[in-house]
Amino acid sequence: MSTIKRHCVAALFYATRDGQSRRIAEHISHQLASANVFATPQDAAEARVANLAGSSVVVLVAAIRYGRHLPEAERFLAIYRSLSSPPPLALASVNLVARNPAKTTVAGNPYLRKLIARHRLTPAVAVAFAGRLDYRRYGWLDRQIIRFIMLLTGGPTAPDTCVEFTSWTAVDEFAAKIADISA
Repeated sequence: MSTIKRHCVAALFYATRDGQSRRIAEHISHQLASANVFATPQDAAEARVANLAGSSVVVLVAAIRYGRHLPEAERFLAIYRSLSSPPPLALASVNLVARNPAKTTVAGNPYLRKLIARHRLTPAVAVAFAGRLDYRRYGWLDRQIIRFIMLLTGGPTAPDTCVEFTSWTAVDEFAAKIADISA
């Protein structure tokens, strides 16, 4: 008797300013492909109802800027909420607060918790990932604001700092949960 492998399609979107959320979404896409779940990362600004409705799961990887999720992530979640029968949602917030392991969960991450509450969501899985801090890529004003935030939160403030805080193992675990939901 032959075994037929089932192929699922997930809608995978990201909202990013500096590219880290896109990198995370691309990594998730590769992990999902190995589990026969196909998802091409797309910019959340391009999302339409038709992109989401027929998917086995909807995934959003959304960055934070100055304490708020990006506007395109907010619009994306409004579109998701407008679906009459929405697929399960997997939600990842990318923020530097999550560099503290206690701040990677809904309970521990204030940004993720507020986003879920504001949109009255019940995600199948939700997590926060730490992003990447690269002062050299930021404009002067952004660099100063982020350095001030890092000063307040005990993070690195040297203007030549470039640190990858993202736990790729945690991203792999998130992707495995998405694959399980898609099955």
